[in-house]
Amino acid sequence: MHIYFMGICGTAMGNAALLLQAQGHQVSGADSGIYPPMSNVLEAAGIEIFEGFDAKRLSVLKPDKVVVGNVMSRGNPEVEWLLNQEGVDYTSLPQLFRDLILPGRLPIVIAGTHGKTTTASMTAYLLEQAGKDPGWLIGGVPRDLPSGAHLGTGASFVIEGDEYDSAFFDKRSKFIHYRPQIAVLNNLEFDHADIFRDLEDVQRSFAHFLRVIPSTGFALINGDDPNIAALMPIDWTEVVSTGVGEKNMLQIRGFEDGPDGAQFELWWQGQFWSRIAWGLHGLYNARNAAMAALAAAFAQGFMNPTEFELQALNTFQGVQRRQDILLKKETQIVLEDFAHHPTAIMGAIEGLRAAYPEYRLQVCFEPRSNTATRALFQDAFTAALAGADSVYIGAVHRADHLPEVNRLDTQKMASALKERGLFANAYQKNSDLLAALKQDPNREATVVVFFTNGAFDGIQHAFVKGLEEPA
Repeated sequence: MHIYFMGICGTAMGNAALLLQAQGHQVSGADSGIYPPMSNVLEAAGIEIFEGFDAKRLSVLKPDKVVVGNVMSRGNPEVEWLLNQEGVDYTSLPQLFRDLILPGRLPIVIAGTHGKTTTASMTAYLLEQAGKDPGWLIGGVPRDLPSGAHLGTGASFVIEGDEYDSAFFDKRSKFIHYRPQIAVLNNLEFDHADIFRDLEDVQRSFAHFLRVIPSTGFALINGDDPNIAALMPIDWTEVVSTGVGEKNMLQIRGFEDGPDGAQFELWWQGQFWSRIAWGLHGLYNARNAAMAALAAAFAQGFMNPTEFELQALNTFQGVQRRQDILLKKETQIVLEDFAHHPTAIMGAIEGLRAAYPEYRLQVCFEPRSNTATRALFQDAFTAALAGADSVYIGAVHRADHLPEVNRLDTQKMASALKERGLFANAYQKNSDLLAALKQDPNREATVVVFFTNGAFDGIQHAFVKGLEEPA
C-alpha cells in the first residue's frame, strides 16, 4: 500500500519509512524544512519527499495510510484535510509499528529516562554479532551498526521505548504500543515536564508499560533505582534486577574508570559471567551494558545468561553525539555530548573527570529540551554543572514560548555556581558564549565539552575551527 509520512525527516519517522519500504510498501512524505542527514538517506533510497504541507497535494496523492508525526498539531493544513476525510486511514508512528512491523517478532523494548539509544544500540549489536540478524529502530546514529534502522530476518526486534506521547490524537506513551516481550527499565526520573505533571505521573505511565508485558516475558529493571522499586512487586511476568547492589540478580562489580576507558565485571546470581574493558566512560554505561547483555541473552533463550558470549562488548564504540571528540591535542580536547536532563549531565561530568583527571573541565550547556528550559529543574541543573571548573550557559531555546516564572533562569544559575567557587556566566546569545570562550586565557590542559540535544547554533564546530586555524 501507499504510506505517507507527515513529518518524514524526523529520525524515527525517516527510519520507519525506510523499514516500510523494505517491507515492499510505496512510501512518500512531507516535512517543513528538508534537511540532511535524513533527507539524503531518504532520497538515496528513492523515497519521494515534499517540501512543506499541502492539503491539495495530499488529496491528489490519496495514500492508503497516513502516519502522523507527534510534532504535528491541529491547524496544519494536511492534518485538517486528513480529519475531514472518511476514506483515508491515519495512525501514529507507534501504532504503525504495532500493526505492521512488530507482529510475528520478539520485541525488545528499551525504556527509561536515560540511556535508551546506547542500550538499544548495544542490544542490537550483541545480537547482530551473534549472527541473529535482529531488526532495530534506534533514535541516533550507532557507530557499530550500519544504520539506525534495519528490518532484519531474525526473531528479535530492538526498539527504543519512549514515554513521550504518541500523537496529538493519542496521548498514551509510545512504549505502550510496542508489545514488549522483553522490557528494559533502565532508570526512572521526572522528565518531559511539558506533558507530565510530576514524578508520580511518569511512574503511572511506566506502570502501564509493565502491565502489558506478557507472562512469558521479562521485565529487566534497575534494582538500584528507588523510583522503579516503587512500581514493584509485580507477579504477572519474570522480573530480573541489575545494578551494583548485592541484592541484584545481575551485579556490576569492580567498576573502574580511567583515561583509556572503563572496566567492570558482570556476575549472575553469584556466578562470574564476563569482564568488560572498553573505551566508554561512566558507571551509567556499565549499567547500560548489563541491561543489553541480559536482553540479548534472554532473547536467544538462555535462561542462564552466562551461556551467552559478551566478548563483542569490549569493542563497542557507542553512539554518535555521545562524548564525541571534535578535537584532541596534547593540552586541548573538545567534545560534544547529548544531554537534556540534569542526571545525564552529572553522570557525563563524572565520567569525564575519570577520563581526563589532569585536565581543567569547561562545560558549555545549551538549555534546549522541554525539560532543560524549565525552572522546575533549575536547582538540579545547577548541582550537576557544579562538577565542572567553569561553566558557560547558552541561550534558553525558544525562551519566548515560556512565561518567565516557568523559565530556567540562567543568570541565577550562574550566580549560584559562582557562589560555589566556579567561574560561571550566562549568555543571551550562543554567539556571545562562543566569543567569551575564545577569550579564555587558560587553555592549558583543558577539556571543553558542549552539552546540547540540538545544534547549539554550531558554535562547537566554530570553536574547533578557531583552534585548528594557525594563529
